[in-house]
Amino acid sequence: MNDAVIVDVVRTASGKGKPGGALSAVHPVDLLATVLQALVERNGLDPALVDDVIGGCVSQSDEQALNITRTAVLAAGFPESVPATTVDRQCGSSQQAAHFAAQGVLAGAYDIVIACGVESMSRVPMFSNARDADTAGAQLARRYPEGLVPQGLSAELICARWDLDREELDAFAARSHQRAAATTASGGFDGEIVPVGEHRSDETVRAGTTSDGLAGLKPAFAAHSAAGRFPEIDWRITPGNSSPLTDGASAALIMSSATAQRLGLRPRARFHSFAVTGSDPLLMLTGVVPATHKVLARSGLSIDDIDAYEVNEAFAPVPMVWQRELGADPEKLNPRGGAIALGHPLGASGTRLLATLVGQLEATGGRYGLQTMCEGGGMANATVIERL
Repeated sequence: MNDAVIVDVVRTASGKGKPGGALSAVHPVDLLATVLQALVERNGLDPALVDDVIGGCVSQSDEQALNITRTAVLAAGFPESVPATTVDRQCGSSQQAAHFAAQGVLAGAYDIVIACGVESMSRVPMFSNARDADTAGAQLARRYPEGLVPQGLSAELICARWDLDREELDAFAARSHQRAAATTASGGFDGEIVPVGEHRSDETVRAGTTSDGLAGLKPAFAAHSAAGRFPEIDWRITPGNSSPLTDGASAALIMSSATAQRLGLRPRARFHSFAVTGSDPLLMLTGVVPATHKVLARSGLSIDDIDAYEVNEAFAPVPMVWQRELGADPEKLNPRGGAIALGHPLGASGTRLLATLVGQLEATGGRYGLQTMCEGGGMANATVIERL
C-alpha cells in the first residue's frame, strides 16, 4: 500500500492584510506562484512531474477568482500540462487541499502533487465574494429561524459557555506573540519562509506584546446588530486576542516514499491520519474538539502521544477550549506561536500550520504532530503527521 509523505513545505512571511501591508502590492496570483516556484526549485524537481496542484482560497472573487491555483501554476512557469484546482473549506481550505493531495497519493491516483493556499486580504477583502447577496436561502432560514452569526459572535458565545475571562484571553494572545517572536529571533522560521522580494519576516508579530498592553483594547463586536440576542455575552473578544487580517501563501510537496526514493528526495514527514467533521454552526468554531477526537481514534494514538499541537488561533478561545476539553499539555500547544501573532491568511493557513508543525518536530526531535483548524459554517479538519 502507498504511503503519503511530505518532502517539503514552505510559506511566505505574513503581511498585514490591509493597504500598506508588506505584501499588499503583490497580486495574489504572484504570491502563490512565488511559493510554487520556490518549492520545486529548492527540491530540484521538474514541475512537469507534478500530477496536480490543489490550492485553498476563501474569497474566490476579483483577483482571486477563476481558479486562482491554475492561474498561479501558469504564472510560476510550470508546464501547461500541469492541472490545478481551488477548494474552499473556509479557513481549512489548504489543510483540506493537503488531505485531498495525500489521499490521492494513498489511493494511487497521484505520484506527485502539491497542496497549497493563498489569501490576499488586503486586495480581496473578506466577504467580498458574498457582497450583499443572500447566501443562506429559504430552507436554511427555516432550519435556523433566528439566524446564524458571524465568527466574532461565535467566539463570544464560546467565551460565555466555557467561562473564559478577558484576562485569560489576553494572556494567551500575548504568549502567542512572545513565542513567535522568540522563534523568529532564534531563526526557527528560516527553514519554512521563502522571500517575496525583500520581505522575509512575519509582519504581524509584535515582540513587545503583553497582556497588560492588550487589556486597553475595546471589544470588537459589541455593536453588532445581533448583540442584543445574547445577554450572556460579556464582550471579551478584541483585535488583540483575535487573528489579524493577513496576506500570505504556502505550499507542500507530497508524494509516496517510493517516488521520493526514486527521485533522490528525502521525506520530512508522513501523513498518519485524517479527519473532518461538522459542528454546531452557531458556535461554529468548536469543531476542532470532535475533529481531534475523531483523528486520534483513527490513528490509535492518545493526546499524550502527540509531541506538538497546532490549533489555529482564529480567536484565543478556540485553542483554549480545545486544550481544556482534550486535557492537552499547554506547553505543546502552538509552541512557536499561532495565528494571533503569525497571522491567518485564510486559504493559506492550513499549509502554513503544516510548515510550522514539521519545523517544530524537526527542531525538537518529536515524532507525532497534530494540526486542527476551525472553519466557517461549523466544521473542522484534523491531521496527524509523523516526522521521518
